[in-house]
Amino acid sequence: MSLALLPVVVGAGPAGIRAAQTLVRHGLRPVLLDEASKAGGQIYRQPPDGFRRSGKALYGFEAARAASVHAAMSAIQDGVDYRPETLVWNAEGGQLDLLQRSQTTTLPYSHLIVATGATDRVLPFAGWTTAGVYSLGGAQVALKFQGCSVGERVVFMGTGPLLYLLAYQYAKAGAQVLAVLDSARLGDQMAALPALLQQPAVLAKGLYYLAWLRAHGIALHQGVRPLRALGQERVTAMEWRDDAGEHRLDCDAIAFGYGLRSETQLADILGCRFAFDALQRAWLPERDGAGRSSVSGVYLAGDGAGILGADAAEWAGERAALALLADAGVPLDDESAARAVTLERKLARQRHLRIGLERAFPLPPDWAAQASDELVICRCEEVTAGDLRATVKATGATEINRLKALSRVGMGRCQGRMCAAAAAEILAQCTAQAIEQTGRLRAQAPVKPIPFALAEPKEPL
Repeated sequence: MSLALLPVVVGAGPAGIRAAQTLVRHGLRPVLLDEASKAGGQIYRQPPDGFRRSGKALYGFEAARAASVHAAMSAIQDGVDYRPETLVWNAEGGQLDLLQRSQTTTLPYSHLIVATGATDRVLPFAGWTTAGVYSLGGAQVALKFQGCSVGERVVFMGTGPLLYLLAYQYAKAGAQVLAVLDSARLGDQMAALPALLQQPAVLAKGLYYLAWLRAHGIALHQGVRPLRALGQERVTAMEWRDDAGEHRLDCDAIAFGYGLRSETQLADILGCRFAFDALQRAWLPERDGAGRSSVSGVYLAGDGAGILGADAAEWAGERAALALLADAGVPLDDESAARAVTLERKLARQRHLRIGLERAFPLPPDWAAQASDELVICRCEEVTAGDLRATVKATGATEINRLKALSRVGMGRCQGRMCAAAAAEILAQCTAQAIEQTGRLRAQAPVKPIPFALAEPKEPL
């Protein structure tokens, strides 16, 4: 295929697979780039060869959906240039910089669909850097891909649908789940109930997980505020407080997270325009109903452009591919044109329904105010909440990139992917600003860590 029409899809989760499938169906051979060794993304992550657990055991209610996505990928395998274990770490001048199995290469493109998915939203607590403390996403990878539990006696903490889903998955797999500690309150769920009733299938799944956990003796606590994880070489206990007072629970692993955060770094480096989304409390790349970004030839699909869930990711991937085809001058039949309209309607409805979930599982409004000065915010650079507050007081910094330059928060290996949200919350709290007024941490290449290799000298030194 000539460069005149060389579509590239970044990400092989539900959005990326459906996008690639749509392009193949219309006669194109896209390049499909995947960080993982097998397609499926985080939600439908495939285990390694020889793994013995069934799809039903791995994916639960989503087993049929997972099988459909995996089957779609298998069906187009010969029609795509699929490149697993490939990280896109930069984009510049109409080409992508790749790291594929320790080799760096570049890849030009004419059109680009960015389907980079999401990761955990992390709000640190005392002891969160102790061995045995994992993000919810990390704990899910261990279960789905490696077939193991992160510990023998596990506490799940944070908020959001993934919190209960993962506790259920661990318990079903035979792990000892000690408790689920939810920062959201019953009042949050009751206030969200009218919106949640508009998506009965989602509500039914959530109620089932709650009932199942309770029926199996797993303690569920709401309105929780974490105090600290205890332990030296490894976590030995979790302490928290709620309206009833302070509590301690001995454990050897903690999995925590506060919902999901869109992976927007690549969209930022590509020059996409961003806008603040109050519902998700985050800056997200702008896109129209079809997935077109503000940059010509760049399309955004799936949770990487806003958290809407796996079903919506599939719809968004297909819709973005149809937009790409139309923009590239590839003729679409009446069926495809009608399908595009249907997909946009389904996505618009899903955005509206998402309000219920965000309302039911809000971020703890008092997190920043309660964060002690000793709390590590940026573990890469060992920057504490006190460091950030002192920098603001000494310099008058009110914008997150200025705070980064003065304190080094977000300058480490993760480039702010883990600490930016928390740093912005601290900045907003100590400057009495709305979170959106603190600005958006600009992405820098590499978007994820890449290794440095030293060439061997040709002559002896």
